[in-house]
Amino acid sequence: MTMPDSRWYVVQTHVHAETKAAAHLQRQGYAIYLPRYLKRRRHARRIDTVAAPLFPRYLFVAIDRMTQRWRSIQSTVGVTHLVCIGEEPARVPQAVVDELQGREDERGFVHLDLRPRFARGDKIRVVDGVFDACLGLFDGMADRERVSILLDLLGRKVRVVLDGESVAAA
Repeated sequence: MTMPDSRWYVVQTHVHAETKAAAHLQRQGYAIYLPRYLKRRRHARRIDTVAAPLFPRYLFVAIDRMTQRWRSIQSTVGVTHLVCIGEEPARVPQAVVDELQGREDERGFVHLDLRPRFARGDKIRVVDGVFDACLGLFDGMADRERVSILLDLLGRKVRVVLDGESVAAA
C-alpha cells in the first residue's frame, strides 16, 4: 500500500534478483511494483510460458521522501542502486505506473499488444526450425503468436505458418 505523499521511483536490481529485491524492500516498509508478463520460452524443443519481469533488472518503489529514509534502499539485498539524476532519485510520473497497472489482467500480468513487427511484403529470414536460413516475404499474422510467410520453394511461392519467434528481419 502506498503512502498518501509517496511518489514512484526506479530501483535497479542485480541480475535475476527482482523478486528478491522486492521482498526485501517490502520487508522494510516500501510499496513496490514489479510489472510482469507471460513470456514464451523455448528450451530443449519445448515451448512453455513463464512469468518474467517486464523491465529486467528494474522495479518501481513508492517513497515518501519526507518520512521515509530512502537512502537505505541503496544497501538493500538484491538492489544495485536507486536510479538518480545527480544526487536526487529519478521520479517516475504516476501516469506511467497507472498505465502499466491498467494493462494488467486478472492474474496481475501486464498484457502486451502483439502487433506485427513487419509490414506485408517485408523480407524476412527464418532463424529456427526446418526452414532455418530460408528467406521469404512477410504475408501477415496467422494468429496472435504465429506469422504467415511466403517462401520460395521448388520454384514457386509457398505460404508457411511459423512461430513469431522463428523469424527475423532479413
